[in-house]
Amino acid sequence: MELRQLGTTGMRVSELGLGTMTWGRDTDEIDAAEQFRDFLDAGGTLIDTSASYADGASEEVVGSLLTEVRREDVVICTKAGVRSTSRGNMLDASRGAVLGSLDASLQRLGTDHVDLFLVQNPDPRTPLEETLSALQRAVDSGRARYVGLSNHAAWQQARAATLLEQAGLELAAVEMEYSLLERGVEREVVPAALALGSGLVAWSPLGRGVLTGKYRRTIPADSRAASTHLSGFVQPYLDQESSAIVEAVAIAAEGLGRSVLEVSLAWLRARPGVSSALVGARTPGQLRTSLAALDLELPPEVGAALDEVSAPATGYPERR
Repeated sequence: MELRQLGTTGMRVSELGLGTMTWGRDTDEIDAAEQFRDFLDAGGTLIDTSASYADGASEEVVGSLLTEVRREDVVICTKAGVRSTSRGNMLDASRGAVLGSLDASLQRLGTDHVDLFLVQNPDPRTPLEETLSALQRAVDSGRARYVGLSNHAAWQQARAATLLEQAGLELAAVEMEYSLLERGVEREVVPAALALGSGLVAWSPLGRGVLTGKYRRTIPADSRAASTHLSGFVQPYLDQESSAIVEAVAIAAEGLGRSVLEVSLAWLRARPGVSSALVGARTPGQLRTSLAALDLELPPEVGAALDEVSAPATGYPERR
């Protein structure tokens, strides 16, 4: 597996990352361990988790597996900024919440530092300056090697990069949803990341599972779309517009003798600025299917055709 530079930093990450959102809930420890080993055997290094995934259970599973490898052989990314309360999850990127979340994450992961620490979502009630002071403290204390943002707008990226630079740090990464079904980041986020030197880590590169092609005819009983707690996550891409894109990918896949999933991942891996694409497989078999896509490079004419059929709507000021 290719190792790519994370933006303009000295960190290198695998072109596919292992997403663990389902670990500790839909993926048990046995299947998680098999995924972990298969991923590392394929040359993968980036393991992505969050304090909010399965209320911390995902980090606990990751932590149990870190005992099987040398710590320096893996790149651990975790996130803070979503706090569990008696009334449900709430955004909280205050200094105390972010640093407290990091301490709890390190305990669950069984390590003294994470390689990449991200703020998971914007918190409109907390000044960005306060949130960034927490990220600076995380690096200064040795608890995080690099920091970044997830699901933030381009102006927030630019402001964060400016403030971090004043502290002698860089905005190492931005983690955003990006796939053939969600290309909104191309309007401002990707150009900002390229200009600022931030690596782009793409989550849900398979369109929340829709770009596997399994929803073309029906909703499988064992799929996320049929799950009580994940159906709402998939539903936005079960519309006519997304279906038309999936069918175009299916035509391209048939012509290449590959699967819809493989073509979708190959398209994303070739996009400018993408350092890593996070594959959040529920089962070991699903992960192996994604790993099989690593040898595919799309012919230019196929890539151009998919660009055209999935092009995001643009307007002023991106286009005049």
